[in-house]
Amino acid sequence: MSQKHESAAEATEVLVKAESTWKKIQKPVLGIIAAVVLVGGGWVAYQEYVMKPKEEKAAEALYKAEQYFAMDSSRLVLNGDGQSKGVLNVISNFSGTKAANLAHYYAGISYLKLGEYENAVKHLKDFSTDAHQIQLLALGCLGDAYSELKKNDEAIAAYKKAATVFEKDENNSSEYLFRAALLLEVTGKTKEALELYKELKAKFPKTDKGFQADKYIYRLSIEKNDLTAQ
Repeated sequence: MSQKHESAAEATEVLVKAESTWKKIQKPVLGIIAAVVLVGGGWVAYQEYVMKPKEEKAAEALYKAEQYFAMDSSRLVLNGDGQSKGVLNVISNFSGTKAANLAHYYAGISYLKLGEYENAVKHLKDFSTDAHQIQLLALGCLGDAYSELKKNDEAIAAYKKAATVFEKDENNSSEYLFRAALLLEVTGKTKEALELYKELKAKFPKTDKGFQADKYIYRLSIEKNDLTAQ
């Protein structure tokens, strides 16, 4: 057999094997493709016909509570006024929506103002947002709630995290960094407190807390020297 005929025979054999292999895997492959299409289509349909109406209803339910939040009427924010539902209802009935996530923020702040710190922690921990300035405030308030509960390590961690979320907001960032440093100091962790006061001065020198940092740095440095001398 010539080389040309051998090559043709080999090519035919390859094609036959390929056709045989395709017949074996055809159904599974087509099944996978169909599943991907169905899942993708199902996801689009779910978003359009389930989540979108749910988001709209949740936003409507949250509207009145937001007005009460602006008025500082914490109980009405939480429980509603008898005609409109509060944020706790939104959380219960519209979980997974953006409105329910925001409702956790309103609930956490409201409970904090009412002195119900465990509930404040619960809801503020469940809240997260890409709006950095709001996230900063939520973490700062979480730190306040932990501090009231005497959970100092958790409070310090929340304050320190709040101070790094949106440093362009220098006033609030410096405030929470200061609270972290002060809480470290009063719990006897003076070395860590000193480092935070120095960080406060370096990062936010033009803020009120940045101006105050020197006296805390000086005091802790003097105390450290006194202890060393003893």
